[in-house]
Amino acid sequence: MRALAARLAAAPPSCGPVRLIGVDGHAGSGKTTFAGRLAVALGGAPVVHLDDLATHAEPFGWTERLRREVLEPLAAGREARHRVYDWTLRRFEGTRTVPAAPVVLVEGVGAGRRAVRPWLAGLVWMELDAAAARRRGELRDGPELAGFWTGWARAEQEHFAADPSRPYADSRVDGVTGRIASGTLGELPNLP
Repeated sequence: MRALAARLAAAPPSCGPVRLIGVDGHAGSGKTTFAGRLAVALGGAPVVHLDDLATHAEPFGWTERLRREVLEPLAAGREARHRVYDWTLRRFEGTRTVPAAPVVLVEGVGAGRRAVRPWLAGLVWMELDAAAARRRGELRDGPELAGFWTGWARAEQEHFAADPSRPYADSRVDGVTGRIASGTLGELPNLP
């Protein structure tokens, strides 16, 4: 983790003075946990959670919000302020501030999508197949969200079919072991 953090911190700025790092993968693959650990290794880097920008009606319709509320202010060297979607109330409630830190992480399904890649200094892909990630997510969220997961799985599959992130990843992380493998060519090596 320290080596990855050092490499990312040394990357050229990509969003004004900020090195924006995406953490992408299937829902349930461990993105939020990994991004939290990476943020600590980076000395407390802020983390933008795409779940705060997505909505029930538009699970992948957040790119304009991200650009306007987060990317453009950071690119100008200013702190960003974005609205936060409340998944229980089904509306935006409150805001979150993101400082224009040397490194800012953006984590969530689609963090490495075509519209975001030009702003990224690096992209990490959580390597866990969709079925295993879904099982993990369903266990985490409980049976009351089973209907949501059915619709979500379909939307996620359509998203990655049209706009894949994995081929553009600089680093891949095994979603089970947490081992980091650099590079975008070929498959993740066999991990002990």
